Amino acid sequence: MTVKIAISAAETSGDLIGSKLVAALKAQNVTVQIEGLAGDEMVKAGCTQLWDQKQVNVMGFSEVLKKLPSLLRLRKTMIDYFCANKPDVFIGVDGPDFNFVIEKKLKQQGVKTVHFISPSVWAWRQSRIKKIKKSTDLVLCLFPFEVDFYQKHKQRAVFVGHPLAETLHPREGYQSTKTILLMPGSRVSEVTRLLPELLAAAQIMVQQDPQLKFHVVLANDELLAWAKPLATDANVCISVGDAHQRMPQVDLVLVASGTATLELALIGVPMVVVYKLSAFSYFIASRLVKIKWVSLPNIIANKSLVPELIQGDANGENIAQYAMEILNGNGQNLVAEFKKIHQQLTLNASEESARLIGEFINE
Repeated sequence: MTVKIAISAAETSGDLIGSKLVAALKAQNVTVQIEGLAGDEMVKAGCTQLWDQKQVNVMGFSEVLKKLPSLLRLRKTMIDYFCANKPDVFIGVDGPDFNFVIEKKLKQQGVKTVHFISPSVWAWRQSRIKKIKKSTDLVLCLFPFEVDFYQKHKQRAVFVGHPLAETLHPREGYQSTKTILLMPGSRVSEVTRLLPELLAAAQIMVQQDPQLKFHVVLANDELLAWAKPLATDANVCISVGDAHQRMPQVDLVLVASGTATLELALIGVPMVVVYKLSAFSYFIASRLVKIKWVSLPNIIANKSLVPELIQGDANGENIAQYAMEILNGNGQNLVAEFKKIHQQLTLNASEESARLIGEFINE
């Protein structure tokens, strides 16, 4: 009998991680049918795309409000479809605010539900644990400290490691290229706020070291069209979609807070982390966050490994100052800390998750 799996990946990072899970599920059972809300990487891995992940890839409270009507329509369409075509299991990949409602409705209809990638409920909006318990039968956690939180609240959860640790490894014998990578994020809202500040930092840095070269990596051609007029300096180049090829080849990355910070840590690349929301979004978020840091390397290590510049502090002058301190310093201790993170997260997460989901379906 063919196993039918429904899946929903609501963000770019979820598409990447979801693609590895889809591939592992296919390897475990070649006849499995996987369909749902997916991005390009998940489609390549064998998922049938019923809805395009780009439809829900937004960031921040004010940004979500603008797209709320279309988001609600899409979610209702997905719920209606999977209620009429019940899968053996529904997997929500990240995107908790979008996926939990779907999970809750399907769970009420007797569909088993899994949430792959625990939301940061341990960090902010901890009251969401009530929603999680009503929505999700099983939470698959990418970080070990997350399981402790769920155990306290009697929610079934398992640490599976991080899929990115399977494919990203610490670089060895790196020699300086005098190249700095600028990664302002994947969403229009964050790129428009952060890229001007990153380029301003680049101008300051090249004045201090004329040998420095800068490369901006963007997520898509839409962002490229917007950014090209800004990056007119001869020492700044722009490309689209090749971040993973470029990350191991640079001395430092100026990066928006998000999954990219973990990717850099797994490779062992120093970074300055920047984070900037709209004034309204930040006003709300700053009152809900329960942790000291915003970047994953610092959260995992439970100490300040990399600089974090938030809101008004994320300006060209500050970014340049921290960046030059890193470039002029000795980064061996930082690289050693990054290797510890890699070792901690390496558990063959995709295969382990696929195995647990298979067992869960057959319970």
